[in-house]
Amino acid sequence: MRDTWGPDRGVLVAVRVSGLVGLAAITAGALSSTMWIVGVGVWAMIAAFLTELVYRP
Repeated sequence: MRDTWGPDRGVLVAVRVSGLVGLAAITAGALSSTMWIVGVGVWAMIAAFLTELVYRP
């Protein structure tokens, strides 16, 4: 089993937090019919995806 306590864990936490923030913003924007909040959420999801894609340990 691999130890994940190094910088890999920090990136994993950052990706998950960014994804959850994006998902929450998309949901809040959809419920309130506010497109700019949906846009912020989409960009947070894109950032999480790209971070995961680029940072492969």
